[in-house]
Amino acid sequence: MAGHAARAERLQGATGALATAAMAAMDAELPWFGELSAQDRSWIGLVAQSGISAFVEWFRDPGAHSSMPTRIFGSAPREFTRVISLHQTVDLVRTTIETIENTIGTLLPPDDVPIVHEAIQRYAREVAFAAATVYAQAAEMRGAWDARLEALLVDSVIRGEADESVRSRASALGWTGAAGTTEVAVVVGKAQTPETTTPNTPSGAGGQGGGGNLADTVRNAAREAGADALCAIQGDRLVVVLGGTSKPVEIVQKLAPWFGPGPIVVGPVVKDLTAAVTSARAAIAGLRAAAAWPDAPRPVQADELLPERSLSGDGHARRQLATEVYAPLTAGDGVLLGTVSAYLDSGGSIEATARAMFIHANTVRYRLKRVTDLTGYNPLNPRDSFTLRVALTLGRLLNPEPGSPGL
Repeated sequence: MAGHAARAERLQGATGALATAAMAAMDAELPWFGELSAQDRSWIGLVAQSGISAFVEWFRDPGAHSSMPTRIFGSAPREFTRVISLHQTVDLVRTTIETIENTIGTLLPPDDVPIVHEAIQRYAREVAFAAATVYAQAAEMRGAWDARLEALLVDSVIRGEADESVRSRASALGWTGAAGTTEVAVVVGKAQTPETTTPNTPSGAGGQGGGGNLADTVRNAAREAGADALCAIQGDRLVVVLGGTSKPVEIVQKLAPWFGPGPIVVGPVVKDLTAAVTSARAAIAGLRAAAAWPDAPRPVQADELLPERSLSGDGHARRQLATEVYAPLTAGDGVLLGTVSAYLDSGGSIEATARAMFIHANTVRYRLKRVTDLTGYNPLNPRDSFTLRVALTLGRLLNPEPGSPGL
């Protein structure tokens, strides 16, 4: 036992030389090591020196210091795992171990070398496991932080507080529209819960308890479909901010399996994240009003729900119908407004409209086509005629000036 203690003391005396040799070997054998900053190299030097000192303590009494290998990374700051990769860390450990093995023969008596060599092999395995643990914990912490940051970003978009800082934070999460040129649309629907998850639900679409996994799954699916995505679960709803696509409905069709049952509403496309509150507001209002249209497609665009949103109290939808549908019909002599009003009042009969207005039926058809061209809504379509009816009612209530382009 006295001999082992003496051997440990001799090894202790060699730690400085071993650490110096290890750093020199890293600089000579690892090209990327020389490209690090002086501060980063000093951090790594501290870890190497700590590892060698910890080995000496472990060698002195392995039973008393069994946890020593897992503690050698404690001297490195948290940024250590961001400076070098796990693969590079393995290279560092291997280089340090090889340096010790090649150097102890010149620093210790010949009888000590085989014993120390065997010990360093055992210790190296423990250090490798410790390094893997450090990087796994760092990944978990980054994942938790990214999830919180993503939730805050989505909340900022919903509340209309998106500014330049939101762009930079989104960029840190992999959002490619940091320059502000990415078109954005906000999508809202029910979130999956354990009760609503079905056997056909794709893997990874868990409930609120697995919100982080669900967000990751939706984000990856959106990326595969060619779009960026920021995701968050807010209460019982899943909010997805899509970027990089002018056709969000096509993307959402591929994401639909990860939403819970019920409507999925897609807000209008806006120019960038800072304007996304407009899309979010429309999508949320659409989700609230979607129950009034049981046969709505899934997903459905928020602008397709303008009449239901208006009836549910959405002031923005009311103004949109009045300015974009009713007001253009009042331009000129108002003949289009009179024709579509007569058509709706007649129950959708072109002949009855022609008789009521003392004009030919073909004239009615021509004017109704102009209404379609002007507003985008076809009076001959039952759904569009309902939207036109609501728009005319709101326009009269809000009383815009005849011929005005908007309210």
